[in-house]
Amino acid sequence: MHLEIIHDTTYQYDPNVEIAQHLTHLKPANTATQAVLQADLSINPRPAWQEEHSDIYGNTCTYFSLETRHRSLIISAKSQIQTKKSEFAHFDANKSPSWEVVREYFRYHSGTHWDPASEFLFASEYIIPDPEFAEFARANFTPQRPILDAAIDLMRRIYSEFHYVSKSTDINTPAIDALQNREGVCQDFAHILITTMRSIGLPAKYISGYILTNPPPGQARLIGGDASHAWASVYIPMVDSEGNLGPGVWCDLDPTNNRWGFDSPGEDYIHLAYGRDYGDVSPIRGVIHGGADHVLDVAVTVRPIEPQDPTRQF
Repeated sequence: MHLEIIHDTTYQYDPNVEIAQHLTHLKPANTATQAVLQADLSINPRPAWQEEHSDIYGNTCTYFSLETRHRSLIISAKSQIQTKKSEFAHFDANKSPSWEVVREYFRYHSGTHWDPASEFLFASEYIIPDPEFAEFARANFTPQRPILDAAIDLMRRIYSEFHYVSKSTDINTPAIDALQNREGVCQDFAHILITTMRSIGLPAKYISGYILTNPPPGQARLIGGDASHAWASVYIPMVDSEGNLGPGVWCDLDPTNNRWGFDSPGEDYIHLAYGRDYGDVSPIRGVIHGGADHVLDVAVTVRPIEPQDPTRQF
């Protein structure tokens, strides 16, 4: 699927901002299920300094500095992405190892192989493992249940038991609050799933991105009417011919929409960045001098387009 994403962010300040430093995660990266055909970022006012590099996770980061007085900041990110199905699309969830075996695999044992997924076992800025989350997991992570089957069941439970309520939370709402209130938005549901997994010793990570939404029949697609999206991903170690666990694959779980899949929940998803939690992948953050009050406006459009080169593959 060939998709275009336009993500416009506008800040209006009062009084003026004198100087500012910003970091963005607004350019998608190439993954096993998506190829970046084009990715452009425009900034107004023009930065005095701008630099782009990949962070420790391979996410594309753009740093920029504004050194002139300004009352507004406009950041426009435009990308074209080609997506495809995962090569693990037909994997049987019941053939994954039991969650207890995976938990033991990630416990420290002298002389054993270190798996990079271990980084996603621990507490982070927005993910604080808690006994209440471990208790919440009990209904899904029953004895000897395959880890992927249990994780999918957890995702479906969040989807069915929790209510999506726009503006009911903000970026600083603790996951424990969203768990207890049984409501939130996609960021909260992703954080709940991740915190639940880590609370029982299993690695999980946070993914930011977009999803293609279709307008009701007979209505035009709204320009700027979409939004950023977030979901979780859990790690599934593979079993070798001798029955031992080894390097595995990540399976994405979207508890907001009850969808899952290896590397991506579907071809209509766009992977922007991943990290331990929202704090690692926030679209825009920075430090400003001045601008005591500000108004933020975000407009996102995700739409299918005809590929310019239908022979291009990845």
